[in-house]
Amino acid sequence: MAAAGYVTLALGWQTFEPEPTDATVKTLVEDGLKALALRPDVNANAVGLTGFCAGGRYTMLLLPQIKAFKSGVAWYGFPDQGGTALKPQTPSALIGDLTTPMLIIHGTKDQASPVATIYSYAQKLDTANKSFKLSVYQGEPHGFLLAEGNIANTQASRDARRDMLNYFGETLR
Repeated sequence: MAAAGYVTLALGWQTFEPEPTDATVKTLVEDGLKALALRPDVNANAVGLTGFCAGGRYTMLLLPQIKAFKSGVAWYGFPDQGGTALKPQTPSALIGDLTTPMLIIHGTKDQASPVATIYSYAQKLDTANKSFKLSVYQGEPHGFLLAEGNIANTQASRDARRDMLNYFGETLR
């Protein structure tokens, strides 16, 4: 993304601990934004957020809470997970607060996060008149961007990466 000229924070499955609280992740993201804002080569008004797996959930969860992001891309996230002491909120519960456009990338064969939950989330976003795009890849499993720890060289992976770059190109300018 940086090579394409976009500044984003990217969230993965885990941070420095196996099960960080939502508050911990939010603080880390806010600290990342503060660090980026100090750089003279970064336009702090054009920063995106992206995440994969639990990071996709955090993207869905944090975009409504942190207004500094101009857009976000959630890869195979979990819109209805939360409700524990560590993760008290679900992204679906915060749809009303979402003001940032979001791209959601998901596969139809995702067993960890069934595509039906993504369709339900998209319906809720649509009902609330939120700005989003949904890209669903037929036959793709959870984590289809990667293969054996590397970026996958599949049609779906290439297309989804291109979709993300195009989305950030439209929304981060």
